[in-house]
Order: sequence, then structure tokens, then C-alpha cells
Amino acid sequence: MTTFDQFFFAIFSAFKPKFKQKANNIALIYISLLQIALLFVVGVFFVTFLSKMHVKTMSTSNMWTLFIIFSIVLHLKNWMKYNGKSRKVLNAKFNKSKNTYSVSILLLLPVICTVLGIIILKAF
Repeated sequence: MTTFDQFFFAIFSAFKPKFKQKANNIALIYISLLQIALLFVVGVFFVTFLSKMHVKTMSTSNMWTLFIIFSIVLHLKNWMKYNGKSRKVLNAKFNKSKNTYSVSILLLLPVICTVLGIIILKAF
């Protein structure tokens, strides 16, 4: 069980009592946003680093296109992984381990990653 799986089920468990039918969708959107925000930070870091090293690899518009394509692929991968039978198996594993995460900190992670990426992008 990966860290993203644990984050997914922590959010899923937190929202399950309030939003019974929508808890899976909320957790799916959360984990997709977190992974996209991390992809954004890593991408901005490498673009800034390579530009400071005067390495011209791709144009800016191509990089944004590649980021959007990877974001769509990440969301579709998460959608396929966290729906159906595999989610139930992972949920059973998560319930046995009983990891406790602060939901407020987990909800702030995508925001922090996005702000960090924007700061790095503005420094460029």
C-alpha cells in the first residue's frame, strides 16, 4: 500500500460519515489534485533548473501541453485504481493498519505544493 493509497483512504474515511455517496469522488479528486500539484512542482523545478543551465529542451507551450496530458493521465489512472474491486481490497488493508493522518494537513498539501510551484515559477 503506497503513501497515496493511505492518503486516499484517510480522506475517504474522514468524509464517509458526512457524504456517504460522494466520499469516493471527493477522495479521488483529492488524490488526483495532490499528484498533479506534485507533478507541477517537479516540472517547474526542472524547467527552472534547465533554463538556468542554459539547456533548451522544449518550448513553454509544449511543456504546458505535456503537463496537461500527464494530468489527465494521472486522473484517469486514479479513477481506474480507486473504483470497484481494487478499492475494496485496498480499503480492507487500510482498515487493518489504522494509520491516522490529520485531515486538515492532508487537505493543505495540494495548496502548499501549488504555492511552492508558483514561487519557483516566479523566481524564474
